[in-house]
Amino acid sequence: MKILIINGPNLNLLGKREPEIYGSQSFEDYFEILKKKFSEINLEYFQSNHEGEIIDKIHEVGFSYDGIVLNAGGLTHTSVSLADAIGGVKTPVVEVHISNIHAREEFRKHSFLTPKCKGIIAGLGIEGYSLAVQWFVSKK
Repeated sequence: MKILIINGPNLNLLGKREPEIYGSQSFEDYFEILKKKFSEINLEYFQSNHEGEIIDKIHEVGFSYDGIVLNAGGLTHTSVSLADAIGGVKTPVVEVHISNIHAREEFRKHSFLTPKCKGIIAGLGIEGYSLAVQWFVSKK
């Protein structure tokens, strides 16, 4: 089983950026924990601050991987192109948000991605990634 976690813009700053919202752990450190927890699967990670690179990565793996866990950051609320990329591939996508986007600014309450995704996990902190991976594992 192959699952790719994709983080979008500004998520490279996890552990440094607004720790009161996003926590104090870097994603790289958390990813090492995830790989140990899910050692029976091929778990990969990709981060980019550039929309086109994220779309290219979805196209690259979207017909051969078993799942994509996607935290698109601010692109969630702005990118029709990213939603189209998700809709254009066969690999299922679970949308993840560390914070509860529905309890934040009004513009964060809308996601262009959600209608194209299998599900959404929001507001459960960094552990939302693990829950998304666990869902894919339970479906195999």
